Amino acid sequence: MLKEKAIKYYDKKYDLNCAEAIVYAANEVYELNLSRDALKAMAGFGGGMAVEDTCGAVTGAVAVLGIIFVEEKAHESDKIKELVKKLFNRFEEKMGTCNCKLLKEKYREEEPIKCKNVVAMAAEVLEGIIEELK
Repeated sequence: MLKEKAIKYYDKKYDLNCAEAIVYAANEVYELNLSRDALKAMAGFGGGMAVEDTCGAVTGAVAVLGIIFVEEKAHESDKIKELVKKLFNRFEEKMGTCNCKLLKEKYREEEPIKCKNVVAMAAEVLEGIIEELK
């Protein structure tokens, strides 16, 4: 379900970047009731934070893990740290890297697809982790 919603939001109709698509999809699927400002906060994470570093779809997924599994702050426990490691490890296992530039070189296609397959995989990995803990 999350994968389908992420693909929906990554479409040209919504004109969202990869990080935004993941968070918008999770907001809908998991009924997170995120504010407009919280959704806007993800704008700078697309394109590997605009410098093709860590994939925006992955950073969006990290944000969702924090929203769902952190009660007040990260240092409450090691839970979020472990979940983020699991997310990165699983994504890298499937895609070979979490680096935006390398992912674009390997998976990016022309319009209208662009990085749809990367967004879909990030959503799939994120959903798997969430389902394991619910």
